[in-house]
Amino acid sequence: MRYMLQRLGWFVLTLWAAITINFLLPRMMPGSPADAAIAKLSQNGPVTDETRRAVEAQLGVPDGNILQQYVDYLGQIFSLDFGVSYAFYPEPVSGLVAAALPYTLILVGLVTIASFIVGTLLGVLAAWKRGTWLDALPAVGGSFINTFPYFWTALLLLFVLGYVLHLFPTFGAYSATTVPGFSLEFLKDAIYHAALPAFTMFITSLGGWIIGMRNAMITTLGEDHVTFAEANGIPGRTVALRYAARNAILPNLTGFGMALGGVVGGSILVEQVFGYPGIGFLLFNAVTGQDYPLMQAIFLMITISVLIANLLVDILYGILDPRTRR
Repeated sequence: MRYMLQRLGWFVLTLWAAITINFLLPRMMPGSPADAAIAKLSQNGPVTDETRRAVEAQLGVPDGNILQQYVDYLGQIFSLDFGVSYAFYPEPVSGLVAAALPYTLILVGLVTIASFIVGTLLGVLAAWKRGTWLDALPAVGGSFINTFPYFWTALLLLFVLGYVLHLFPTFGAYSATTVPGFSLEFLKDAIYHAALPAFTMFITSLGGWIIGMRNAMITTLGEDHVTFAEANGIPGRTVALRYAARNAILPNLTGFGMALGGVVGGSILVEQVFGYPGIGFLLFNAVTGQDYPLMQAIFLMITISVLIANLLVDILYGILDPRTRR
């Protein structure tokens, strides 16, 4: 119980610090959204102070001192009212995020879970069969895949499978003629459009899980409790999974928690390359458009998801390894 309360206390403290930093960072960036709008207006002549104030009022640029803005910002968080987007004016931020979030959760979330499971199992197999081709193939293949940046892999697959062979769509989450909804036609079209970005993220993240689990597993296989289990005639599969893999998976579990927490943020470059309308794609447009409300809402979602994932991993650590509760 004490361990749980400590974890929750750190969670609340870290959440408050992250919310405060999330408030300050956009305001430390040079310029403002109003400057971009006024720069366009100034091409037709000088812009008066009254025009500038009107543009700022229309965009909803925060006014008042920094403390008052912080209090208003906290109130917006608790009411889930993040204001109006500057880059997609007059769309509300909550509507934009709600429209983009399902695409990211389904695409990045499922790919992250699938790559972790497959990579961990291949790492266990490689370590248990060390010295054979079952060890060399996943280890060498994982190391080879890991050397390529995922955005480079995305561009390569997009060019070969999209533009040259025309096997997959090159942009968007569904066809222009498809109506989004809970229909079989839309589901098939969405899966078809998500296949290439999903495959890109899967193969580029798989190598890390394989190598991490293999190295940790080989270290665990040399420990006394594993040797004792083997000497007592326990079947090899049981020794590998229940005695060795259970302890070796702890470092990989930490990485999985971080990766799962980052699911909400999406994969910015991959979504940008494929034009996939997820949170990463939305965040890129928010940054380039200096859209403070949209940036703050997305950063807050990412922060909370990472903190919750870390909290769950800490709790799971305490269950798998009771020594962490001391």
